[in-house]
Amino acid sequence: MPGASGSYAAWLVDLDGTLYWAPGVKLAMAAELALFGLGKTGRLRHFREQHELIRKDASAASGDPFNLQLERTASQLGISTPELERDVRAWMIERPKRYIGWFRRKSLLEEIRRFRADGGRTAVVSDYPARDKLTALGATELFDAVVASGEPEGPGRLKPDPDGYLRAARALAVAPERCLVIGDRDDADGAAARAAGMAFRRI
Repeated sequence: MPGASGSYAAWLVDLDGTLYWAPGVKLAMAAELALFGLGKTGRLRHFREQHELIRKDASAASGDPFNLQLERTASQLGISTPELERDVRAWMIERPKRYIGWFRRKSLLEEIRRFRADGGRTAVVSDYPARDKLTALGATELFDAVVASGEPEGPGRLKPDPDGYLRAARALAVAPERCLVIGDRDDADGAAARAAGMAFRRI
């Protein structure tokens, strides 16, 4: 099975949908939005839609995809970028933290812990800010590097562009062919892994 501890020097792991079961968190947040987030749902929906558009846009300028997503969505909605960012950070980063721990993939986190104990190197590669979510998962110490959009040293493009995974490999000083990407989307994580010359394991 790809991903055996002895097969690769580094595991590069997606976060959302991989380190925790995303549908459970989404259901909890849908209920919270219905109760307390009147007027925010439409903004968040447009923000997510813009994420997928940028993901598929090969001509999008390299830089900070998270900021580009904020700017394009704010322009589309006719509101300021700071106002939208407050909503996004509140409803997509801060509030979900209380639920992420409930749905963490315990077996995968334990597998990562064993891989590290055997001398493996690890990194998280995410298309959204990741450090607060890792703290909520109690998994910060499981990763040697974090490459996340919207954070310092983040990727210049969203997956399936390989930039994030290649940056993680460089941060770990491991050649791409010795890296295993672990993720939940073949069209994003898998495609990025193949473009980077890395193996892929789907959760």
